[in-house]
Amino acid sequence: MAEAAFRCGFAALVGRPNVGKSTLLNALVEQPVSIVSPKPQTTRHRILGIHTRPNWQIAYIDMPGMRADHARAIDRYMARTASQCVAEADVVLFVVAALHWTREDALVRERLRECRAPLIVVVNQIDRVRSRSQLLPFLERLTAEIAPAEIVPVSARTGENVDRLEALVAARLPEGPALYPADQITDRSARFRAAELVREQLTRGLRQELPYGLTVEIEQYVEDEHGFEISALIVVERKGQKPIVLGKGGERLKEIGRAARLALKAELGRPVHLNLWIKVQENWADSETALRALGYESS
Repeated sequence: MAEAAFRCGFAALVGRPNVGKSTLLNALVEQPVSIVSPKPQTTRHRILGIHTRPNWQIAYIDMPGMRADHARAIDRYMARTASQCVAEADVVLFVVAALHWTREDALVRERLRECRAPLIVVVNQIDRVRSRSQLLPFLERLTAEIAPAEIVPVSARTGENVDRLEALVAARLPEGPALYPADQITDRSARFRAAELVREQLTRGLRQELPYGLTVEIEQYVEDEHGFEISALIVVERKGQKPIVLGKGGERLKEIGRAARLALKAELGRPVHLNLWIKVQENWADSETALRALGYESS
């Protein structure tokens, strides 16, 4: 019997904000390559997660959630990033939340009408459904809305049905050699990952008080015999946001810094000394020039 041909390609994870695309990416790759928080629009960049097996290599693309509002420069950046990722994809995974079909889901579906790549609808968060009998009417509705796409219920959080989803993706990839080394799991640099891990802890630590106009820039990233020395600049866009990040007596920033240092240590496997500063850069999220200077480049 002839050996199966090797398959390789890109699979884009598409959907509105907060349907669990980043959690699904991490489950598929089996590594935490994309930061996760309960806050919508946590993902701002194109994140590549690479999963290699003997017969295939899938490069998953996590991207910002698609939304209708493009009023700000950062929103337009994220919309461009999402559109470009879909255009690159060999397979598109349209992720929706179980039992929830919203106006924003319908908007994403409309944007995918012209997509020529095979479409798989991923119904995520089935672990939150009390009775699986509730799923059937929802799946039937999706079949009517998005036919003839394949529909796969999964739980990214528990891993349920993720293997089946991955098998369906691999079967739809073009034949061809691997694009990345077998042990590579992302194309993002260590500095980028450090900035994202700090931003993840800011998102979690600030909860509902998180200023949307907040980003992180790594100013120093040095490794020596003692471990890592990392200096990160937290950029906010209004003076009133700085005390929110600091907290009373600077305690909130200390707690966030402690959590970020532990996350970095867990990822890097060595001690980390982390320095955090806050800088006010007025309305950076409304400026295309400022976005480019802070590393927001469509790729």
